Amino acid sequence: MFKLKCAMWRSLMVGAFLAMGASVAHATMVSPRRLLEVADIAGPVISPDGGRVAFRVERASVARDTYSSVWYVQGLDDPLPQRVGDGGVPLRDSAGEALSPKVVWSPDGRWIYFRALINGNVQVWRAAANGSGAAPVTHDAGNVRHFRLASDGRVLEYSVGATRAAVRAAERAEYDHGIHIDASVPIGQGLFRSAYVDGRLATQRFGKVWFNRVPLLADAPIRWRAVELATGKTHAVAKPNTPRRPSLDPGTAGVPGDPWKSARDAGSGKVAWLTRVGKRNGQEYRPRVLLSALPNAQATQAVVCKAAMCVGKSISAIQWRPGHDEVLFTVTDPRRGLAQSIYRWKLATGQVQRVVKASGLVNGGRRTTWQCGASAKALACVTASAGQPPRLERIDLPGGQRHVLFDPNAVLAQDMAKIPVHLLQWKDAQGRWFTGKFYAARRDGDGAPPLFITYYSCPGFVRGGVGDEWPLATLAQDGIAALCINRRPDYTMDAVARYGEGLSAVRSVVKRLASKGRIDRTRVGMGGLSFGGEVTMWTVMKSHLLAAASVANPVVSPLYRLIGSMKGKAFGEGLREHWGVGSPSQTPARWKVLSPAANLHAIRAPILFQHSEQEYMYALDYEIPLIREHRADLYVFPNEPHQKFRPRHKLAVYERNLDWFRFWLQGYEDPVPSKKAQYARWRVMRQHVKKAGVGAAP
Repeated sequence: MFKLKCAMWRSLMVGAFLAMGASVAHATMVSPRRLLEVADIAGPVISPDGGRVAFRVERASVARDTYSSVWYVQGLDDPLPQRVGDGGVPLRDSAGEALSPKVVWSPDGRWIYFRALINGNVQVWRAAANGSGAAPVTHDAGNVRHFRLASDGRVLEYSVGATRAAVRAAERAEYDHGIHIDASVPIGQGLFRSAYVDGRLATQRFGKVWFNRVPLLADAPIRWRAVELATGKTHAVAKPNTPRRPSLDPGTAGVPGDPWKSARDAGSGKVAWLTRVGKRNGQEYRPRVLLSALPNAQATQAVVCKAAMCVGKSISAIQWRPGHDEVLFTVTDPRRGLAQSIYRWKLATGQVQRVVKASGLVNGGRRTTWQCGASAKALACVTASAGQPPRLERIDLPGGQRHVLFDPNAVLAQDMAKIPVHLLQWKDAQGRWFTGKFYAARRDGDGAPPLFITYYSCPGFVRGGVGDEWPLATLAQDGIAALCINRRPDYTMDAVARYGEGLSAVRSVVKRLASKGRIDRTRVGMGGLSFGGEVTMWTVMKSHLLAAASVANPVVSPLYRLIGSMKGKAFGEGLREHWGVGSPSQTPARWKVLSPAANLHAIRAPILFQHSEQEYMYALDYEIPLIREHRADLYVFPNEPHQKFRPRHKLAVYERNLDWFRFWLQGYEDPVPSKKAQYARWRVMRQHVKKAGVGAAP
């Protein structure tokens, strides 16, 4: 049971600190905007003395169309945190996902150091842990990429690439002289300053991995510099002054398998590893995870965790318990809907004990692989579940007692508690098991409600599925049951098999829920992003299960291949490996099975496409025919990557998806005057759907 110290006082203070206004605080409707403006907590790191935790709170603002973040320090026995510094605009990868924030404590516990994007510059900042002030410690002409603090806390080393001025000059030179199209240019998006990089619109190039992007001059030589923190003097260094330690290569210590993750104990230098083992059998990765570690810094051979709680488990993260001969490891259990548990493995005895078992995430933020802050006596973890927005907890070691430290989403949590949501587990006709988070619909009549499904991954506080585009809680409150399905962990490289597995999950759960009278199987909608978008398109093409669909990304088609082929040989190899296709002339039968462009006749449900500007052109060979035949509607969001992130865009996507599924599954139209045009189009689509005898309309 949680120990809620001063719970009412904390809730009131946090509500005043992060509330969106009195009207929201007293509302019971979990609107799309409330889901968008959830306060996310990330990056908890405990101080050297073990008594305090530093962490960052990030929040979207629709009004300002940006995100803000703030760093806090809180005593592990204190009821409220202390604001210590502005975290700036959260940094993101080229797909739009927020990066895990890095914070480093000074050895004496007086300061914390972190990278921050403030006023267009990415610099290392230092904030006083007592909240007395924060200031940048680097003032470089380039954006800081990495940094490390010397063990004595006197020197900070950091790396930069090209200067900001040089990048802008290179962009302008291309603009003036024309952009030469080669394998590095991401055609299909704006070629000049069309995507946000470090907070500004920048020109991009393809990186080395699939479709990831990098800014111009990303390959410029990396420069390392050092700042003397007492004087502020800066000088160049050849490379970081890293002390010699045991290798992080598990193979050198006799550990089998494919290297995946490693963790080094800061005090002793010992290393722990996760490797993937077993036969791949057509899967993307080997099926099992092996946990091993060096018993001491002088050892040359690793020991392997052989306890039952280690073997055959979905271990997703590892770290050392400071001052102890123990590795803390996290299991993200696919059979419990990606719920997490943390264990401690004592190397000397081989004994494993569970520290905590959660109903959702218990780690360092939104991603399953992020880690709690750790001290000898406690963990500081961000916890979240389908019905519980993120909050910060202290988890005592070794016993696992839990104490809420900070709950900035307390009001939203109260309203989420009124929506019935639970873990759903089932098997398909082939005996394969699946899990999902099911949000029961508010029922106003005697009939069974419609159902919306999204597919891919549903850890923690789900909000809107992968990409956060379908407001599940709002759909449920508006009378549409919602289900987020987790894909199985054994991701096969055969595209037909993996899409078929997704379709089987959808078909079997619709049958199960309909047989129990919980949903109306004639009114089922589905939406997805990335792999979820692929499975949604496959379900539309290969079944008559859906009355309407919403897809947020392009899927493989001849135009997708044509545009991507500019990347060269590696792209073609990727298509063969992941989809089994060559050119349309080389593998015509495979294209006929996979491509929507070859299956337009089989698409029976109306589709709403809401794409990023970076990707939408890849799908036009099948979307234009559908639009011309009034079978689809397309919206494109400027300057957005794979996962849209601008708050106003996110809100527009949420609200349009809500309108779309209420229209097709309930026959409802929002009377807001600004939406007249969209409903006029959709009514025309409905007439064409009825005339063609496809889809399903109320």
